[in-house]
Amino acid sequence: MTRRPAPQPGQDPAQPKATYRDVFAVAEFRALWFAQLASVAGDQLARVALAVLVFDRTGSAGLSALTYALTFLPDLLAGPLLSGLADRFSRRRVMVVCDLARMALVAVMAIPGLPLWLLCVLLVVVQLFAAPFQAARAALLPSILTGEQYVKSSAVSNMTSQFAQVAGFVAGGALVAALGAHRTLLVDAATFAVSAALVGFGIRDHPIDGDPAQRPSWLTQIAAGARLVWVDRRLRYLVALASLMGFYITVEGLAAPYAAALPDGPVTGAVAVGVLLAANPAGTVTGMLLLTRQDPELRVRLIRPMAIGACAPLIGCAFQPDLVVTVLLWFVSGMSSAYQLQANVMFVQVIPDGQRGQAFGLARTVMIVAQGVGILLAGMAADRWRPTHVVAAAGVLGVIAAAGAATGFTRAQRAHTPA
Repeated sequence: MTRRPAPQPGQDPAQPKATYRDVFAVAEFRALWFAQLASVAGDQLARVALAVLVFDRTGSAGLSALTYALTFLPDLLAGPLLSGLADRFSRRRVMVVCDLARMALVAVMAIPGLPLWLLCVLLVVVQLFAAPFQAARAALLPSILTGEQYVKSSAVSNMTSQFAQVAGFVAGGALVAALGAHRTLLVDAATFAVSAALVGFGIRDHPIDGDPAQRPSWLTQIAAGARLVWVDRRLRYLVALASLMGFYITVEGLAAPYAAALPDGPVTGAVAVGVLLAANPAGTVTGMLLLTRQDPELRVRLIRPMAIGACAPLIGCAFQPDLVVTVLLWFVSGMSSAYQLQANVMFVQVIPDGQRGQAFGLARTVMIVAQGVGILLAGMAADRWRPTHVVAAAGVLGVIAAAGAATGFTRAQRAHTPA
């Protein structure tokens, strides 16, 4: 008897397809979306402003890069340790408190003449608040929208994050040039105030499943979240599929040396680097737009070929193609990486509501580690071998890992599907 993928929690097979207009018609989602736009763009403003501020005061490129790296490192601890706050307290309140705390801390960072060591400490604390904020947001979204509307909202959120990052970097450079680093940090503080107001006044409290008095202790909650993800084979392989980003994200880390090794053409230098950096995210946005137009069952079946397809095109870089062909290869890789959208939707929907924040935080930490390790190893390898060969090698290893993770997920999914 043929097995068919079972509907995911909150997913009604008979429900008509949702449109992006339907998603934005929900007032709570609009508030959450504008808050995300302000928050993500603000993060990029801060990164640019701090990098410029530290370089201007020290003249050290190394210290400037270290400051930039500090905006990512706290997630490694905050992900597993603080994301569970989104399962213990009102998720709306967690988001508002995190935004207000970041607003105050960034405003302090904008004080001229602040010692660099204190600036770095404040920066780390600011980033610690990002993990519970993101976990609360991810756990809250399925309570606001369900079924196909939730799928569409996830696509919008992913695309918004990418666009907001690009816009934040561009605007950050312009603002620092026009206002200076200190005033730009004040603008960043204002974005957190806007986000807090949107969440506080635009979203109602959605109760978390379960009795608050019976929730486990903090350490027990962390252990329970890790155990849940590890014991459920579907969740385990969904996290493995998400970690494949560590292979195909190497193209972003190697864009500059890759561009330098390209054959001479009409586009070279910084312009070529920019084009290469834009290829993968542009493909990802395109892939998400196409994927969300497909039926739920087809989206599940596409996870395996798309996961492999996210890495396979990179193998073509071994032949040292010109810029146009390389951009096409990286664009196709980005399109295929849109499977992450469906994997994320299924991960959040399989997790019980009372554990969504903790589980999301753990998965997010794994993804950050995978990206960091992938880019670091690729950079070290590119010091010894051609960047084109390193990217191709990442593609080969990624295909092998994707085939294993996708096969494991398919089997786990079938085991949970009634005959």
